[in-house]
Amino acid sequence: MTLTEPSLSAPVRVASKRTILMCRPDFFTVVYRINPWMDPALPTDTSLAVRQWEALYTIYVDLGFDVRLIDPIDGLPDMVYAANGGFVLDGIAYGASFTYPQRQPEGPAYMDWFGANGFEVRTPENINEGEGDFLLVGDAILAGTGFRSASNSHEEIGRIFGREVVTLTLTNPNFYHLDTAIAVLDPQPGSENPNIAYLPNAFDGASLEILRERFPDAVIVNDEDAAVLGLNSFSDGLNVVIASRAADFERQLRERGYNPIGVDLSELLLGGGGVKCCTLELRS
Repeated sequence: MTLTEPSLSAPVRVASKRTILMCRPDFFTVVYRINPWMDPALPTDTSLAVRQWEALYTIYVDLGFDVRLIDPIDGLPDMVYAANGGFVLDGIAYGASFTYPQRQPEGPAYMDWFGANGFEVRTPENINEGEGDFLLVGDAILAGTGFRSASNSHEEIGRIFGREVVTLTLTNPNFYHLDTAIAVLDPQPGSENPNIAYLPNAFDGASLEILRERFPDAVIVNDEDAAVLGLNSFSDGLNVVIASRAADFERQLRERGYNPIGVDLSELLLGGGGVKCCTLELRS
């Protein structure tokens, strides 16, 4: 892990400690196709996926994060993508209800973990895939729909947490979850002028207008970096863990005063996931 020098004109960024939940990919493989990234005909290497995941885990530990683990379950190869397991804020865990039957058992598994670890669990009434489609930015929740999470889950999460919910519609099937098309760069709740990075062509016109109005200084990521799930990243306010191949995104982050940290999760990309997919934030 390397600290890089920001631009002289960049603002001073401050890291904050994060508490996160992860799941080792001990049973990772691609045996079905539920997104454009997945191809069961291509071989997968579970041991390589584990090694790459362990590199991400080590980065988080070295950054001082409180990393908690949920046990993987044989037969649930996508459980490694912990971000989809729910949305946790104010000590309340809003559970996930998955679109595809292959992943539906993950919802109860994560809710059982939340309940056993002191969180107040809210069982979902509507289809949603957790932090895959719900991103906390300042005091508002950006909420994605179009491919996975149903729009009525946006109303539900708003009622549960009493926060403003901003609906954004995804239109590009390669970016089927909001966390593949938006990166939250300033994650501290209540932070002033929080900022994001995003891919414009992942959204419909109305959503783009919202993003441009709310985040006029956002980092705009190019297609090449988005194609390696560069936006599927995780920030503590200073350090931003990203796909190691997202070169231009790395450059832009450094110019803005962030410290980008690249990691290779190419094996997990075969399942359609990256850094953020492997990372569920636990906000008490």
